[in-house]
Amino acid sequence: MRLIQITDCHLGSQHSETLLGLNTDQSLEDVLQLIQKVESGFDHLVCTGDVASEGHVDCYRRFAHTIRRFFPQPLSWLAGNHDSADIMSSNQDTLGIQGRLVDLGNWLLVLLDSSVPGQVYGQLGASELDFLEHVLQNQSDKHVIVALHHQPVPVGSVWIDQYVVRNADALFNLVETYPQVKMVIWGHVHQEFSARRNHLALYATPSTCVQFKPLCDDFTVDTQMPGYRWFELNDDGTYATGVVRVTDKQYVIDYKSAGY
Repeated sequence: MRLIQITDCHLGSQHSETLLGLNTDQSLEDVLQLIQKVESGFDHLVCTGDVASEGHVDCYRRFAHTIRRFFPQPLSWLAGNHDSADIMSSNQDTLGIQGRLVDLGNWLLVLLDSSVPGQVYGQLGASELDFLEHVLQNQSDKHVIVALHHQPVPVGSVWIDQYVVRNADALFNLVETYPQVKMVIWGHVHQEFSARRNHLALYATPSTCVQFKPLCDDFTVDTQMPGYRWFELNDDGTYATGVVRVTDKQYVIDYKSAGY
């Protein structure tokens, strides 16, 4: 099975809106065109949050319709700190977005909501952890990927590591008792990241719009290009993954910005 992850699209309520000078609709389409070009076939596409810069229903409708212009494959999403989880949930069925459990053959993708209304940081509510534990107890025959928006571990940039999942220890205490959980993946940090924690692989994925420069104390925009992450999932629980970035575009971005 082949899984594609995109994240942090930051669509505005209008097609012409920009983020730090970048038209985020255009950069999303550029990434989708890249996926169309590079990926001969895949089974599922997931967006790990910040679909929108503000939780407006028009953003979510336009996002789904844009994806459908390129791909008929199943699509799922989860909420980020810029999103409205309520609006996403109430429009999910009409937009053809799959639910929180994604069957990928011998693999299972579990989507968790780490967003906290009105806050930038992440937190997993008791109901989210209970949901995950229930799934793991009843899906012991599946290799599992846990996906959320916020980083559960620091990525090395002081300014954004203020906004980690505040109860990440509760997440790890749970998943580390279930060896079928192979990896935890997320967005939020607008950069590529990988690490290991015991038997778990940990991955962050670049944004489809502006990138944050790794290992910076203060907010710093990177010159790296938008991209996506792919996962090749084998039946025996082994896998491969990588990041592919747009290379043939030029964007006007405010690299001197101190934030947004």
